[in-house]
Amino acid sequence: MKLAKRFFYFGIGLSLGCVVVYFISTKKNTQSFDYLPNARTLKNIRLKKNIYSPEALENMASYKLDSTDIDYFLREGSVDFKHSNIEVDSCKAYQIDALINEQEMTLHLLNCKTTTQIKKIALQQD
Repeated sequence: MKLAKRFFYFGIGLSLGCVVVYFISTKKNTQSFDYLPNARTLKNIRLKKNIYSPEALENMASYKLDSTDIDYFLREGSVDFKHSNIEVDSCKAYQIDALINEQEMTLHLLNCKTTTQIKKIALQQD
């Protein structure tokens, strides 16, 4: 078989494959790409039940935050892996930074197997 004919058949197969993948992805409504470390970590945290510490509730009241702001942290925030402790086996400690109400804020939490314990919310220190 000549090389030109091989490329022709390869192009047909590649085109059909792209069309199938396109229709499957639009049918399943897959709009998120959660394969990078930041997105995978935030998705893992979002799927669990949030437990607020008394200090976190106090911080939320003082900064006038509510649960929708915490949800924003967990959707749009940036995990600071340099200041997180992910080497432990039990509950991994994460620091998540986000811009809330035009202020740079930091959320400290523990990500356990079945729950997320929100420990503290603070203004980000430069």
